[in-house]
Amino acid sequence: MPTIHPEHLTRAAELLQVLRREIGKAVVGQQAAVDQTLVALIASGHVLIEGVPGLGKTLLARALAQSMSLGFARVQFTPDLMPSDITGHSVLDPSESAGGALGSLRVHRGPVFTHLLLADEINRAPAKTQSALLEVMQEYQVTIEGRAIELPQPFMVMATQNPIDTEGTYPLPEAQLDRFLLKINIGFPSLEEESAIVRLTTDQQAGNQFPLDAVNAVIDERQVLELQRMVSFITAAQSVVDYAVRIARVTREWPGLSSGAGPRGAIALIRAARATALLQARDFITPDDIKHHALPALRHRVQLAPDAQLEGRSVDELLLAAIESVEAPRN
Repeated sequence: MPTIHPEHLTRAAELLQVLRREIGKAVVGQQAAVDQTLVALIASGHVLIEGVPGLGKTLLARALAQSMSLGFARVQFTPDLMPSDITGHSVLDPSESAGGALGSLRVHRGPVFTHLLLADEINRAPAKTQSALLEVMQEYQVTIEGRAIELPQPFMVMATQNPIDTEGTYPLPEAQLDRFLLKINIGFPSLEEESAIVRLTTDQQAGNQFPLDAVNAVIDERQVLELQRMVSFITAAQSVVDYAVRIARVTREWPGLSSGAGPRGAIALIRAARATALLQARDFITPDDIKHHALPALRHRVQLAPDAQLEGRSVDELLLAAIESVEAPRN
């Protein structure tokens, strides 16, 4: 298997640290959410960010977009949004008519044809609209009128959602949830962080504008693709791969969970672990990398059993217990 030159490894980690600092100019605190978003980016994955309104979910996506010189599009999901509003549709172009013909169909590309797509409040749209992203997220293409059109690369979906018990929201289909590499939970900031947020968003800021003026583009399309290629060459020992598989499998039989993670769960663990190793300038993954990402990689791939819901148990609580029950490899 090809190895990564140590100099290239160091340079990649330094570039990612610069990207992290640029995002930090707008996003105060939430370091775990920022790191997990970067992990998903270089692992060629998508992220689902959940939190109550006002915690910076959209700001994180906007800051990431502004720190890269890539295409960016935002779609506000609403109950009346149609799938074609996201993917695009065909329209009759009369300008191409000839000999009395009506014209020809021309593809009008939707906002999904970009590099970074922000699906804002994705769970405010019904399932048929949410499912418009299934083909996009898995196959990086859109089929319109029987024609498959490839998306630009790199491509990443950042979806935000409010907690499911918020008024006017719909649960995401399980098939779509499984296509997100990570589900990131954003909580309330600390006192110091909240004070810094208030200062950043009110000093010399008019209205409710995002504090993005200080964020500069430090990475381009070619560099992102190169980072994604490097991640695939990070070494994963068989014992560590088996550890990821055993963690995914234990969720299928764990008391309190009605359904566990499928094979995509273990795949997500390995992909996230490889990206973490690159962030830390390592060319190999460790069991700690797997364990570190077990919650964000699996929490959206399992379901609580009815009795656990009645007892007030949480998915994260049960997952932590399941993860701790799996012995990590010693070498």
